[in-house]
Amino acid sequence: MPVPHTVPTAPRPASGIMPQKRIPAAFIRGGTSKGVFFHARDLPDDLDGRNAIFLAAIGSPDPYGRQLDGLGGGISSLSKVVMIEPSKRPGIDVDYTFGQVVVDAPAVDYGATCGNLSSAVGPFAVDEGLVSVADGEAVVRVHNTNTDKVFEARFLVANGRAVTKGDFVIPGVAGRAARIRLDFIDPAGSRTGKLFPSGRITDKVQMADGRQIDICCIDATTPCVFVAASDLGLTATELPGDLDAMREVLAGLEEIRALAGVCMRLGDTVEDISKTSRASPKIAMVGPAADMALLDGSTLAAENMDLAVRMISMGQPHRAVPLTGGMCLAVAANLAGSLVHDVANPAKGGDVRLGTPSGAIPIGAKVNSAGMDSTVDYITTYRTSRRLMEGQVLIPK
Repeated sequence: MPVPHTVPTAPRPASGIMPQKRIPAAFIRGGTSKGVFFHARDLPDDLDGRNAIFLAAIGSPDPYGRQLDGLGGGISSLSKVVMIEPSKRPGIDVDYTFGQVVVDAPAVDYGATCGNLSSAVGPFAVDEGLVSVADGEAVVRVHNTNTDKVFEARFLVANGRAVTKGDFVIPGVAGRAARIRLDFIDPAGSRTGKLFPSGRITDKVQMADGRQIDICCIDATTPCVFVAASDLGLTATELPGDLDAMREVLAGLEEIRALAGVCMRLGDTVEDISKTSRASPKIAMVGPAADMALLDGSTLAAENMDLAVRMISMGQPHRAVPLTGGMCLAVAANLAGSLVHDVANPAKGGDVRLGTPSGAIPIGAKVNSAGMDSTVDYITTYRTSRRLMEGQVLIPK
């Protein structure tokens, strides 16, 4: 006799158990990063309340490093949140707050901004009706609350929404999409108030093992420290997976980053830097242009770049380059006397092609190089963006 087919019913919630909280959100790729975008109006006013939502949405902390219980992807470029609101500042359309969600700790780092996700802010503002623009090229002026700096996003709009289809390609992202131009205005001193936060173009730090290393500390869009790869016995052409296996090298880079943070007055001790912000300052090692294997299996020829770079983000080798770090690097490459300038070959006009594990990334910078009196008018870069999902993110109560 056949067994009757039954369909199990969903269990009723136990008495006193509340359903999950629903918060409007969009899941968006911007450049080589992805993040969850929120309206400020849908979030609590207090920082602790917002952070709790951000952590739950992304899936942190996760001791397994995968963020399976959230929308994160276990690496810094996939563990991000954004909050947008109309700006009350004259001449500014929206305010943009970026949060770097730490994968393995219950923390959200606001010490730096995200250049890649900056490319999605303007389109988000238009698509969500926060900014009214005519069809054609739109210009959205954005104030970033992390750095108190302004950037302009230029992109195409059709039928009242940002265009996503196009022919522009960026290294690290498969396929083609509509181009977004980002102009970061007066980007120097984003956090420290100074282009040279240590007061010098070149600093020397002494590591615990006795090594003395030359470093270059620059603050343009975000504080960064640069070190010559050759001083670490490397070339800056290593693939991220190979670097990730070099635990002593990564530990040394973190020590240099923390020492540089003290030089830049971002903290009083190396312990302060390591504990309070994994995102700022960022650190990268640089080397002369050289043929390098890429993550897609192809080879980037030395002639198609101006310098090789490997940047560490939140303790992990980045698969391309954090865009703010790349923009700061483009500035450093145009500063005569810096160790980055010594190994780079920037083209006329300030454009610099960064050789990264995903390919060459061009970034333009208008730098007035005059020693300690140097200034930066603007940095220009191009990205793409696409809204991947929209609706409500569920937060356990």
